[in-house]
Amino acid sequence: MSVSFVLSTSFSFSPSSSFSFSKPKLPFQCSSSSSNFPSSNINKPLSSLSPTFNFTFVAHSSSRDKDSSFLGEDSASFDLGEQKISSWISFTAILGLVLFLLNVLWINNSTGFAKPFVDAVSHLSDSHEVVMLTLILIFAIFHSGMASFRNTGEKLIGERAFRVLFAGISLPLAVTTIVYFINHRYDGLQLWHLNTTPGIHQLVWLSNFVSFFFLYPSTFNLLEIAAVHKPKIHLWETGIIRITRHPQMVGQVIWCLAHTVWIGNSVAVAASIGLIAHHLFGAWNGDRRLAIKHGEDFEIIKRRTSIVPFAAILDGRQRLPKDFYKEFIRLPYLTITALTLGAYFAHPLMQAASFNLHW
Repeated sequence: MSVSFVLSTSFSFSPSSSFSFSKPKLPFQCSSSSSNFPSSNINKPLSSLSPTFNFTFVAHSSSRDKDSSFLGEDSASFDLGEQKISSWISFTAILGLVLFLLNVLWINNSTGFAKPFVDAVSHLSDSHEVVMLTLILIFAIFHSGMASFRNTGEKLIGERAFRVLFAGISLPLAVTTIVYFINHRYDGLQLWHLNTTPGIHQLVWLSNFVSFFFLYPSTFNLLEIAAVHKPKIHLWETGIIRITRHPQMVGQVIWCLAHTVWIGNSVAVAASIGLIAHHLFGAWNGDRRLAIKHGEDFEIIKRRTSIVPFAAILDGRQRLPKDFYKEFIRLPYLTITALTLGAYFAHPLMQAASFNLHW
């Protein structure tokens, strides 16, 4: 899995910032729902806890059932019957522990190492643009470097241990870069000012919102991210993959263009150049890793998908099923919508928290 971090600034008419994230999918129907959850049922599927607890999710692409040439996995599927309470309890506990350790060992200025790290990088240059690019480069080296050696690392220490190591290095570096961007996004040379142009706020907001439906395709399975389930290199073939084979890269480009237009200064340009360059490399590296892992199956999927959005659809290599829209009416995409909107309205809290760190 490739971890992607997103730097964001708020699209308001006063200096602010925006940092959004994550992803979802949904179609469900719920008939009744009250039941007790005895401890003896902790390892049972959620859907079995009560005879009246009946959710139906669109969990599989209809094209997979009808098309014998389907080789990949159905992205963003969520089958309630396969979910266990114990797995989600473990996920919640792991998430809480990770956030606690991240704060104590990295973020907190009195106990963590982030501020000395940022200070050391800042001593390399008085230019915020150079520091911004350097932070992105450091993140990219560790993040993409570790992803490149994933197969070897998993053989040496196992899939779960490697995921913990990968996240343990990538997450602090991502948080550092995000906070630095938020705190210094208005420190660069102003190149243009379009904030008061009619329609720009709406265009930038909509672009940012759409970008998150492309970002984070590898985080569909949260239990794998937390190593509750064994992490895998997935070969997705439905949903957003029909539009572009590298949605993270496309989403990052959309996000960068929107924020650069809105902020309009040299720091935003530097951040966008660094992020887009990293994701372009990630697209190439991702194809290389999928080819190694999945061989001819990936080559077939590669031929019927495209990097440029909609290109494979327009030239006929990708044929959309009539019920294509159902591949997006799923719980993970609903979650993306809720988290993106929530993060947007939480901008003041994010800005205040970042400012108080003084990085």
